[in-house]
Amino acid sequence: MSITGYQQTYYTGYLGPEPAKHSREYMIIKDHVHKIHDVIVHQFSMGDVEDPDLYAANPIIEWQRTEQGTWVMEHAMESPIWHRMVDYSNFGYTYVIRAKLKDVDYTFYQLKWS
Repeated sequence: MSITGYQQTYYTGYLGPEPAKHSREYMIIKDHVHKIHDVIVHQFSMGDVEDPDLYAANPIIEWQRTEQGTWVMEHAMESPIWHRMVDYSNFGYTYVIRAKLKDVDYTFYQLKWS
């Protein structure tokens, strides 16, 4: 642990079962080579609370029920993963949800929601 800098630890969890096989940068799927993109699909902040993961569960579930969340859960190469990071400037936490999408799905996602 560094005394001079902030400790850059974060906690993660999957929004579904943990994948048995992790995807690579390029994968062959049905005789086609696809580039796999790692995309931040949702991000939110919360204040300083006693149990941040408990309070973050509701916004994550609400996001999963939206059109964007449902589409990402169906088209992700493996279960999307969330990261909790300490937000020192706002005295709270920042949550980020990342998903791995094929190049075709990545293009659709960027055109519709970015």
